[in-house]
Amino acid sequence: MVNIDMIYLKVPDQKFLNLFSRRNKLNAIVLFSLIVLVVILSLSRGSVDLSRGQIIEAFLRKGDMTNQIIFWELRLPRLIASLLVGSALGMSGALLQGMLRNGLASPYLLGISAGSGLVIVLLISMGLWLSWIPIAAWIGAIVTTFIVYSLAKSNGSISVERLILGGVALSSLFGSIQSMLLLQTEDGRVQSALTWLIGSLNSRGWSEIKLAGPPILLALIMSLLLSRQLNLLGLGDELSVGLGNSLFRSRCLIGASATLLAASSVSVGGLIGFVGLIVPHAVRFLFGTDYRLVLPFSALLGALTLSTADLIARSGSIEFPVGIITSLLGAPIFIVLLYQRQRLLTNRR
Repeated sequence: MVNIDMIYLKVPDQKFLNLFSRRNKLNAIVLFSLIVLVVILSLSRGSVDLSRGQIIEAFLRKGDMTNQIIFWELRLPRLIASLLVGSALGMSGALLQGMLRNGLASPYLLGISAGSGLVIVLLISMGLWLSWIPIAAWIGAIVTTFIVYSLAKSNGSISVERLILGGVALSSLFGSIQSMLLLQTEDGRVQSALTWLIGSLNSRGWSEIKLAGPPILLALIMSLLLSRQLNLLGLGDELSVGLGNSLFRSRCLIGASATLLAASSVSVGGLIGFVGLIVPHAVRFLFGTDYRLVLPFSALLGALTLSTADLIARSGSIEFPVGIITSLLGAPIFIVLLYQRQRLLTNRR
């Protein structure tokens, strides 16, 4: 018997109005306020602090030339890169977790990140086409996803179990090859490879934004249109098909959008972990499980998470790769979210 809560699938406009409860509105206001605060701090804080007046002058291309260079060539492109990559990772994680109905799903699970990492290490270890690493990483992620989906396709449909197992197997294989290549690589090149594998936004400029910005924005818009398919998949395969949803088409569209987002983010920031895993859990805890809210707020919270982590990474005397900060912050936050979710489930019983 179909749950009455799923009636909104046929009358989405009536149900959609009920999604914005007082709690959701308050959470949304807090989220937007935090994003604005982090944007201001990211532009003003650094090795050279800029006041609000200096930021405005630099934005208008007035005042001290050094401040203009710091604003336009260093901090603004890095901030935009962190917002783009964070939103892409958050949205990608939400798409994969919804499609696979697995709370541990992330770009790492399907081997997307491992494919990019292998291509990056291969080029760096050989010292070839280093300027093409962002594009090569993007291609590596796309090819890996194609292989995983080919392995998962069976009798004209895509098996979720085979999809996960294929991704885990390829991740393990590519990880082993990466280790072998790193062991045979010169020390100077190993440091460069590790920067990509850990994840970093250092020295990211307008060229990276021009490369990854358009596909990320396109994929974000495409992803927002897939909320109905994700809600249907959450009901189970049989009920989803009964309500007119094509499993093969839905999983292909969702997988393609998630891959484009993950591949584009890797081409800019490398293999940044935990954002795509944690953010969807936090959004479901704050805004509920309806993917019409989960998807847009996963993008926003992902942008906030990564921009905050990048701000922390460059606030000390030594700049750390942002991937280290996301891992350090992500692990305890994930444990807290799991504890809170378990407590809510216990209270409901």
